[in-house]
Amino acid sequence: MDQIIMRDNEVQVSFEFFPPKTEKMEADLWQAVTALAPCAPRFVSVTYGAGGTTRERTHKAVARIANETALNAAAHLTCVGASQTEVLKIAEAYWAAGVRHIVALRGDPPDGSGKFQPHPDGFENAAALTRALKRLAPFEVSVAGYPERHPDSPSDQADLDNLKAKIDAGADRVLTQFFFAPEAFLRFRDRAAAAGIGGEIVPGILPVVNAGQVRKFATACGAAIPPELDRMLEGLDERPEMRPLVAAMVAGTLCQRLYAEGVRQFHFYTLNRAPMTQALCHLLSCQQKDISSAALSGR
Repeated sequence: MDQIIMRDNEVQVSFEFFPPKTEKMEADLWQAVTALAPCAPRFVSVTYGAGGTTRERTHKAVARIANETALNAAAHLTCVGASQTEVLKIAEAYWAAGVRHIVALRGDPPDGSGKFQPHPDGFENAAALTRALKRLAPFEVSVAGYPERHPDSPSDQADLDNLKAKIDAGADRVLTQFFFAPEAFLRFRDRAAAAGIGGEIVPGILPVVNAGQVRKFATACGAAIPPELDRMLEGLDERPEMRPLVAAMVAGTLCQRLYAEGVRQFHFYTLNRAPMTQALCHLLSCQQKDISSAALSGR
């Protein structure tokens, strides 16, 4: 590939975190949030566990980011295990806490409980949730997209039809599931455009910092690991000193290829760790702000 020159401050980034289970994990999360704030993300989101299992911890983490930093905090919200009334009460609580951005997802059932089944009085899918959120308040709403098809989807066309329904319901952007081959995202972007799906389609980037964990994630969501990457991952977990080097190379090459294809917005799955995402933001020539103005200024 020819050398790619990235212009300063041309790229926009966003970050995903997960809610902490312990005080130590909460300290780690806050350290990551603080460390990544100078990268000037458009927003930072906090995930919602399968079956709504992290509801209170998600709310606490999002509320803290919204109240104690100048970052745009986004809360994940799913349709699983709750009635429409219960889900909208959660959304109202977010609005009252100053949260104006929701990542609306169908969600996954708790481990081992089989395929998704809507609550008897709940939302049947993310499109219905998005529509209700937009009626409730002028939320900014992001939804999920799957470059390599959602595991529950019967076909690529059905997957695109579902995505278009979410956009037609009022979603502002698509954040994709992670992928490792740039062609997967580029084909998805082209198919979406051909299907009349407009708006932002932002690639989700997951740095490979733990080979075993990434293989597990990829199997669960249907993301293909290219053979050359699979070879690089072999034995990597037994060589901890090499992991960040390989991870930076793999994710950096992926970002550069996407940039060359016109991508200017990236969503990073941080796994509550800052160094790798900081390095990728540096590679992408992202804007850097003084931490006092970006992270801890309060509201």
